[in-house]
Amino acid sequence: MTTSLADHLRSLPDESLAALLQLRPDLVVPVPADVSALAIRAQSRVSVARALDGLDQFTLQILDAARLTRNPDDATTATDTVLAMATSGPQPPAPTAVRAAVGRLRALFLLYGPEHALQVVPAVDEVAPYPAGLGRPAAELDPRTASLCADPAKLRRTVLAAPPSARAILDRLAAGPPVGSVPPGALQAPPLGAEDPVLSDPTNGGAPTGSPVRWLVDNRLLVPVTTGSSTASGAVELPREVGLLLRRDSGPLGPLRTSPPPVAAAPREPKAVDSAGAGQTMEVVRNTEGLLEQLADEPAPVLRSGGIGVRDLRRLARTAGLDEPATALLLEVAYAAGLLGELEMPGATTGRYGADQQVLPTGGYEVWRAASLAQRWEQLARAWLTMTRQVGLVGRRDDRDRPITALSSEAERAGAPATRRAVLGVLADLEPATAPTPQEVQDLLDWRAPRRSRGRDAAHREVLAEAAQLGVTGLGALTSYGRLLLGDLTSTDERGDDPLGVHADVESGDPSGAARALDALLPAPVDHFLVQADLTVVVPGPPEPALAVELEAMTELESAGGASVHRVTTGSVRRALDSGYTADDLHDVFRRRSRTPVPQGLTYLIDDVARKHGGLRVGLAGAYLRSDDETLISEVLADRRLESLALRRLAPTVLCTQYQVGRLLGALRDAGYAPVQEDGTGSTVLARPRIRRAPPRVSVTTRTLDPLAAPKLPMPRLLGVVEHIRRGDAAARAARRAPAVVRGGAPGLGGGPVPAHTHSEALAVLQQAVRDKALVWVGYVDAHGATASRLLKPVSIGAGYLRAEDERTEMLHTFALHRITAAVVAD
Repeated sequence: MTTSLADHLRSLPDESLAALLQLRPDLVVPVPADVSALAIRAQSRVSVARALDGLDQFTLQILDAARLTRNPDDATTATDTVLAMATSGPQPPAPTAVRAAVGRLRALFLLYGPEHALQVVPAVDEVAPYPAGLGRPAAELDPRTASLCADPAKLRRTVLAAPPSARAILDRLAAGPPVGSVPPGALQAPPLGAEDPVLSDPTNGGAPTGSPVRWLVDNRLLVPVTTGSSTASGAVELPREVGLLLRRDSGPLGPLRTSPPPVAAAPREPKAVDSAGAGQTMEVVRNTEGLLEQLADEPAPVLRSGGIGVRDLRRLARTAGLDEPATALLLEVAYAAGLLGELEMPGATTGRYGADQQVLPTGGYEVWRAASLAQRWEQLARAWLTMTRQVGLVGRRDDRDRPITALSSEAERAGAPATRRAVLGVLADLEPATAPTPQEVQDLLDWRAPRRSRGRDAAHREVLAEAAQLGVTGLGALTSYGRLLLGDLTSTDERGDDPLGVHADVESGDPSGAARALDALLPAPVDHFLVQADLTVVVPGPPEPALAVELEAMTELESAGGASVHRVTTGSVRRALDSGYTADDLHDVFRRRSRTPVPQGLTYLIDDVARKHGGLRVGLAGAYLRSDDETLISEVLADRRLESLALRRLAPTVLCTQYQVGRLLGALRDAGYAPVQEDGTGSTVLARPRIRRAPPRVSVTTRTLDPLAAPKLPMPRLLGVVEHIRRGDAAARAARRAPAVVRGGAPGLGGGPVPAHTHSEALAVLQQAVRDKALVWVGYVDAHGATASRLLKPVSIGAGYLRAEDERTEMLHTFALHRITAAVVAD
């Protein structure tokens, strides 16, 4: 005699129910009302599919064995029967491994019941209709095929007589799935060797040499079936008995592997892996900062459909010296980290873009720049691991044949974080510094979660490529700091007791373990440089933030890397003077920062540019130009390179033009002069650029690692949920014990309490119960208009309300008297 899943769940202790909810967290969203609702949800197609998605290949094969060994009478199986089928192949697994797999299935309640009468949850057959890739029994497909399969000797002779092309089809269908579609005309073509005058069918190979599919159908080895609503092409199915016969060499379940496939690659040197990854992290931070600075100088307009246009992506990639996929990856990661955002620009609408938004750095970018290199990289890596974006889609075309652009909504994929976690999880479970090939990673994923990895080879390879570009991996292996970062995120996701990230190291300001490990691998930030005679400045390491700001203001970057090279030019010195530095400030910076003597040529260059700097004054006329040096004014007026400005002399030392100040300044500087701008009072206007920033954005690192997964609750909360379910179950049983009139039906026949049929009689019963302190069944209409009943002990009646104690929960409740429909004194 079999029991239902609801009855089986009711018989479990609270700890076992809580363990089920911990393994299948989707069952508590929302919390079931009672055990019956929990059982219905646990058997639903969606929940069962979620549970199957997390199982490895061997456990799924053991589940298939349980499905194949079910008794036709009561649909039950036994652990020993499953073990017998699993060990019937040429390379049987260990019995302990089979029993462990059965235990995992029972813990998930995909199998339930005692070991001698296990039942399979019915939804498993709906999610995966072909157990172990085998078709339905012949008796369910065709009576004539069933008669053939009932004679094993005849069936074997028929299979051996199959032509080579037909046998190839049998072997393909025997490997699974057992159903194959056939082209039009395949079942009408003549069988192999026949002389039927049938016209040639190009679909079947041209000349009418016969159809192997027709031969198999005529000999009852394949059965035509109908799939879906279309019968034009048709399909054929391989009966289960034929499939088992063809698998006689590999076993009924196919090859069984109790452990993941091995990795052939030998472990690399851990220091080499970490060094390669650390070098890439420096490039990632530098390139990201360069892209953000470009967007600060020239923001990219947002397309009408969202995202950055292809031309702007190419411009950014060309300026940064990167390819377009790498540029799109860094932009997506920076956006996910909250470093990029959109700024509303009213009136900036153009015909090309049709939007009034621009993409530029947010206020968080300044905070990010002030952090250490390791912390900056960690913020980017965390954003990449948790962002719901599939960057590999950028540049491809969507369903409407439109290009998918960077930062557009078409690249949104909710399952992307889970894919990254799965791929990096494979690397993390291997021996440290092991670098498997992409195909080996795919094989491991196919074993660990075959249902999830099916058809996602391209996405897995994209994750490996992106991890290498971001420095999470080095030389193909997971770095030590990448392993720490992944472990930190995974443990936070599994713990589930800090959904807002309140206790995260990043939020508290303390470096995480991953940041500390990476910081130990990176060269220490330097606060000095080496000035050479050719006016090049060599920085022997990553500059500290203050030094980086000074170098950006005073020099031109020539080459970047672990040691960067800069050059001091006339333009860079003039730019520093425009931004507020004086000649003495520049001399002081080079004297303090340089570990080599400052070349005399650099001193002369600074003094010469400073002497000329400010010799010309620019103001508004359009714009005016003045100088205390009358000769210099005359030289400017006579300079043919400035004829387009249409300068006019207002006084011996003053010129004016109709053009604005910016154009006048640019033309004078292009001609080799060194003017400065002044305001209406004659004070110098510093040329610091006005910094625009997009509104702050919240980084995606505050999310859980897998947004599609249900929240995981700690055991104390799960026990509280179980208590709530138990109470709901008790309430449901109590409601079924209530008299029929209280439940809204007619009173029962025979003896027993006489129910109150009118509202006044119900009030009388309640008043008497208050005096006698008796228990009363009360029927009422709740706020949703539904009829409910409770067993209460009335405490008081007044002001239109009944105050009573619930007998089951021992809590006081208040009921409006006009909602009470009936009252019956309990036995």
